[in-house]
Amino acid sequence: MGGGITQSNLQNSGRRRFSKRGSNRLMSEINVTPFVDVMLVLLIIFMVAAPLLTVGVEIELPKTSARALPTEKEQPLTLSLTKDKELYLQDTKIEFSDLIPKLKQIAEQRDDNRIFIRADGANNYSTIMEIMGALNSSNFSNISLVTESGG
Repeated sequence: MGGGITQSNLQNSGRRRFSKRGSNRLMSEINVTPFVDVMLVLLIIFMVAAPLLTVGVEIELPKTSARALPTEKEQPLTLSLTKDKELYLQDTKIEFSDLIPKLKQIAEQRDDNRIFIRADGANNYSTIMEIMGALNSSNFSNISLVTESGG
């Protein structure tokens, strides 16, 4: 009279088991886990790829301990000077003699007249100052020098 297994217990448990299997219902819930997994993978891919989409001129910037400037709604014009003394306005190669007329033409269409100068560390100080002097004499006084942090 203990808690042993009897023939009637086996038959009852068998009926219960089979009766539950017979009532298969469709699931009406959406499994969102695979969707979230795919979104997280895409987020990681874009986070890794976004820094690679910066200005495409190869320059070895000097390092400094200065803070970064706050970003605003309109991206400033970027003037890049390579170690071979090639001048680029954004991604377009430009001659020094064409720089000021082109900047004046662009400045008429923009609200922000900031200019970022990115110069390779191998350039002379006098070359960079020549460019800054030409910009300043043409009423472009909001000039920032771009460096890498951690210097």
